[in-house]
Amino acid sequence: MTATKFIFHNEIEVDLVSVIEIDNLPVKHETIELIVEANDNAEPRLDIWLTAQLPAFSRSRWQKLIFQGHIKINSQTCTDKKYRLKPGDRVCASIPSPTPLDLIPESIPLDILYEDEHLIIVNKPAGMVVHPSAGHDTGTLVHALLAHCPLSSIGGVQRPGIVHRLDKDTTGAMVVAKTDFAHQHLQQQLKDKTARREYLGVVYGTPKTDSGTIDMPVGRHPVDRQKNTILSIERGGKSAVTHWQIEEKLRSFSLLKFQLETGRTHQIRIHTTKMGYPIVGDPVYGTGRSIGVKLPGQALHAWRLELIHPHTGELISATAPIPVYFLTLLQVLRNR
Repeated sequence: MTATKFIFHNEIEVDLVSVIEIDNLPVKHETIELIVEANDNAEPRLDIWLTAQLPAFSRSRWQKLIFQGHIKINSQTCTDKKYRLKPGDRVCASIPSPTPLDLIPESIPLDILYEDEHLIIVNKPAGMVVHPSAGHDTGTLVHALLAHCPLSSIGGVQRPGIVHRLDKDTTGAMVVAKTDFAHQHLQQQLKDKTARREYLGVVYGTPKTDSGTIDMPVGRHPVDRQKNTILSIERGGKSAVTHWQIEEKLRSFSLLKFQLETGRTHQIRIHTTKMGYPIVGDPVYGTGRSIGVKLPGQALHAWRLELIHPHTGELISATAPIPVYFLTLLQVLRNR
């Protein structure tokens, strides 16, 4: 089969071999060859570089492929995720076929905001985990979606179709891909910042300015592995940028609107806490103070999601209705 050549970010050449349908990757077997070009990043680390060039797979997924011997550098198998690449190195990644899903679909009601044959946008409720993980083998959004429609295989066995995530107790709009083409296209939009994600959150206190931007890298907490924290790039943190503005002042509380430029785990919750205005009801990063309203968790809602349709190029805008508990909280705070 004739190889198809692509250029990514004007830095690498990519040959896709054994690809039967670009709209349904990967099929049976896929080999990707990349040539490292000279750039500002001297000798980048293998797993980080692969994730940056081909973000359809997460960094942990690339690390697993490296460990399993699926990566060759200059025709030699490399199992060292920390290998330092040099200009001119030819990196060959052999992507195995996706493992058939072993999850059992569950008939769980979905609040669908938009759907067609390529993607689906749902309003995720509080308390629902997005995909299976330790302690959450059933009842996830993935289980519910599998009972409703086919999903992209790119996310692997446990995360089919998952382009981005919401925390368990964060509600709101979330897009899931049905095809691999849509999955890759949507992930690229998030990387290129052409997709728009807006959140509403209630915080303790009132910021001194009406709007601002928090630009602080986020990474895994060095001691508490269940949490993330502000962490320098040098120590493994990833760039995290949150734009915010005050929507309503509620005496000693505020309703803020957030726009994400990046989507790190717990990003808004960590950034607001660092500002000194933690999200109300946040059991991990918050103050723990009771406000007399029963909340399922943090008062954070993914309010609006805008993206470009992968096939039609049309702008899709989905707004998730504000949940009742959130409206109740606002009313209580207004009446204080």
